[in-house]
Amino acid sequence: MDLQYPIGKLKRKAVLTPDERRAEIARIAEIPGQMSVALAGLTPAQLDSPYRESGWTVRQVVHHLADAHINGLIRLKLALTEQHPTIKPYDQDPWSALPDGKSAPVEISLALLTAVHQRMVVILNSLKPADFARTFEHPEIGTVTIDMHVGMLSWHGRHHVAHVASFKDRLAGK
Repeated sequence: MDLQYPIGKLKRKAVLTPDERRAEIARIAEIPGQMSVALAGLTPAQLDSPYRESGWTVRQVVHHLADAHINGLIRLKLALTEQHPTIKPYDQDPWSALPDGKSAPVEISLALLTAVHQRMVVILNSLKPADFARTFEHPEIGTVTIDMHVGMLSWHGRHHVAHVASFKDRLAGK
């Protein structure tokens, strides 16, 4: 198993079919619960262990996911309320090294992730098909459609759930 990319690398798709879109939105809705299951039973020492060699700790992964998806909700709202806004990227490594990322209880970020995903799903399920073609500009990757953003959020959440689940499986000898 590729410990860095346990579900494979991200494949960006600018336009999703209606069925693909529904599936990705459903996956987004499921991510907080899946992360909660993946974290169940881990001890504080295990949460503070890297999920892979040279990787973040499990705790940092959970806090990073909440940080990234809070930014994802804001980017979605910007794309829906402005004409092709340029978003501000952030450097995830220094964010994960801040005190909250290194030591806060994971339950805080699970609650944030749950709320952010609920809000995202409400918005995404209310959009008309043409809305998914709206865009924002990401200075590092270029033009991003809402369809692409949906796929990226879905992949990103599943990617980090898989990090935690595979770590837990390795602890159990699986």
